[in-house]
Amino acid sequence: MSEETVPQQGGAGQPKGLLQQMEELMAALNADLSALDADLQASGDSGRRVVEEGQAG
Repeated sequence: MSEETVPQQGGAGQPKGLLQQMEELMAALNADLSALDADLQASGDSGRRVVEEGQAG
């Protein structure tokens, strides 16, 4: 994860607590992993079709 995606503390607001930061990071990680899982399943399904077509022919 790059430094650009990590929320920066400062400004007029109160700094976030460690627990809140961890929850936000875990939510972002979970979303990234869900998207990766969907991509892998989609590419895995298309790869299986190619193998099955090759065996059938």
